[in-house]
Amino acid sequence: MTNLATRHDGRRPDQLRDIRITTGSQQTAEGSALIEMGNTAVLCAASVEEEVPRWMRGRGTGWVTAEYDMLPRATSSRRRRDRDSGRTASRSQEIQRLIGRSLRAATDLAGLGERAIYLDCDVLQADGGTRTAAITGAYVALRQALLGLTDDGKLERVPLRCAVAAVSVGLQGGRLLLDLDYAEDSTADADFNIVMTDAGDLVEIQATAEGEPFPRHRVGDALALAARGMEQLFAAQRGARSCKVEN
Repeated sequence: MTNLATRHDGRRPDQLRDIRITTGSQQTAEGSALIEMGNTAVLCAASVEEEVPRWMRGRGTGWVTAEYDMLPRATSSRRRRDRDSGRTASRSQEIQRLIGRSLRAATDLAGLGERAIYLDCDVLQADGGTRTAAITGAYVALRQALLGLTDDGKLERVPLRCAVAAVSVGLQGGRLLLDLDYAEDSTADADFNIVMTDAGDLVEIQATAEGEPFPRHRVGDALALAARGMEQLFAAQRGARSCKVEN
């Protein structure tokens, strides 16, 4: 008989996959972090430009944005690069907008001055949760870049309001599962992508029923489960070298 207390990979329903964040993964970037969540791996690089996009010039405020892509063999079969079709895939656009919104929520854009930071999030290996891993890793890369600007005397302080991270939750067979891998995500009855700050505030909730509608109270249950997982994610961010200096 299958043990309902554990999942196909042996984890408890409320258990994250093993997480590792390695900073300085791209030496030429102002900030970088390789985040690994189980078999999912995303390389996040922060690039600083000393000007904002044309439409923002003269406002005295900065900009933080993101790009997201997946390497052709990040999955079990080869995926064509977006450039081959001449446009960014709609899924990539949706995810990179989510990453950008999440990081801007954590950033004091006025304190950044008229400069822009671009976060490139490239999925090296995909086994579920690539967007949530990208947000969690991109924050570390962003902070590393901002620390560099303060060290160089270009900023008086690190313009961050809070830390931000993200995790997935799935509803499968009536039970909630934290941090879905691909096998779980592809068979879930409903899935949530939840972005939170280290103060426990919500940045964004994405919730989708894959078939039958799910009871409203399960949203609160999913948020509570995500909050427990966030504690470990923020601890992993703090443990990365670039996050040891406090605001």
